[in-house]
Amino acid sequence: MNVLRMGLGDPVHLFNGRDGEWRCVIDRITRRRCSVTLEEQVSDQKPESDLWLLFAPIKRARIDFVAAKATELGVSALIPVFTEFTDVTRVNSQRLRSNAMEAAEQCGRLSVPEVDEPVKLTAVLADWPADRQLLYCDETGSGAAINEFLAKQKSSGQSKPTAILIGPEGGFSRSELDLLKEKSNFTAIDLGPRILRADTAAIAVLSCWQSVLGDWPGE
Repeated sequence: MNVLRMGLGDPVHLFNGRDGEWRCVIDRITRRRCSVTLEEQVSDQKPESDLWLLFAPIKRARIDFVAAKATELGVSALIPVFTEFTDVTRVNSQRLRSNAMEAAEQCGRLSVPEVDEPVKLTAVLADWPADRQLLYCDETGSGAAINEFLAKQKSSGQSKPTAILIGPEGGFSRSELDLLKEKSNFTAIDLGPRILRADTAAIAVLSCWQSVLGDWPGE
């Protein structure tokens, strides 16, 4: 109403993450809301990957970029985590949700990832679900090569709920790496010879995962 200047009788497409995409017509407008009449379902709800992204918050423009691009790449949850070396101390969760919503609209996705409130990494790991594997980017070079690891998972036919953890610009602390190595369903991964910025690393590993195990076209 305020941005697109839409009015009574104008068509709009809506989705709620469960029932597909619907063509609707605006039938009532008040000062703060409007209502629509559902006319026709134009697209079924598509199955999506059960993929979480945990990431150490970074500065404003770059954290917006991570939220938007991770949404386009199909993550189901965005979870900001504070690590020992995280420089950013505050996260605008509502801004992240807005970026995720806009990205979902832009790319034609019929769901919006959940955006959790920021939490300490140690708290997340202490309550980690046993059935979800965690892949964490290890800058020390001791991790498995990302494509080789994913290819082995694909060939084994084992499909697991997955989470990907991206650390801060300074990497994980020694105590955090020790904590990550304690879990049998946690795997260190290596993204190659170059040290990547946190936002680049997030997009790189999500792209690798989608190309091998996700919903991108494959062989």
